[in-house]
Amino acid sequence: MAMWTGAAVAEPVVVFAAASLKEPIDALAAEMGDVVVSYGGSGTLARQVMQGAPADVVLLANADWLEDLAGAVHGAADFASNELVLIGGVDAPDLLLADLPVALGADRLAIGAVNAVPAGIYGKAGLEALGIWDSVKDHLAEVDNVRAALVLVARGEVPYGVTYATDVAASDAVRIVARFPDTSHPVIRYVGGLVSDRPEAAAFWDALQGEQGQAILADFGFRAPSQ
Repeated sequence: MAMWTGAAVAEPVVVFAAASLKEPIDALAAEMGDVVVSYGGSGTLARQVMQGAPADVVLLANADWLEDLAGAVHGAADFASNELVLIGGVDAPDLLLADLPVALGADRLAIGAVNAVPAGIYGKAGLEALGIWDSVKDHLAEVDNVRAALVLVARGEVPYGVTYATDVAASDAVRIVARFPDTSHPVIRYVGGLVSDRPEAAAFWDALQGEQGQAILADFGFRAPSQ
């Protein structure tokens, strides 16, 4: 009986990535091929990796979660940054952040879970720094990732949401109505690293940090990693 002697088919590189990275990571994955990406909230993804989920690369939107993975991730580094914004429906007028409590009224503000989702953590810090947290904290629609906040606003279920500037391009039903000062919250750090030792995973991680990945990130509005 003849034996098959062809080369074994390599398993795809599995990337766990923060939801806000969907467009650039999809683009890089398409260019490199043999990459499967799972998107979600950074806290959820970090917990999955800690529990042994079969990721090769992990890309998160908050450095604290990566620190919790110190024993499971190697080659960690910052690879991008972003801007925090307030969004409204496509016809919503510009708004001063100080006027958000009045504009919100009895409605709810969509935001990532303020104790778990990076955009929510940054958002809470910004609202506290601007002195309006106490006025809005009882009117939050907390969700498990930043794209879910965008969806609530896009569907008209809430009038405003806190997202990253880059998320707005994912929907033609929302617009930026205000921008948080960079000094009002910690620097938004996208950090990542390798979970496995596969050469294919290292190639993807190197590409993301190199000219190829950085150009794609810039095309989708991401800032360069903070120095």
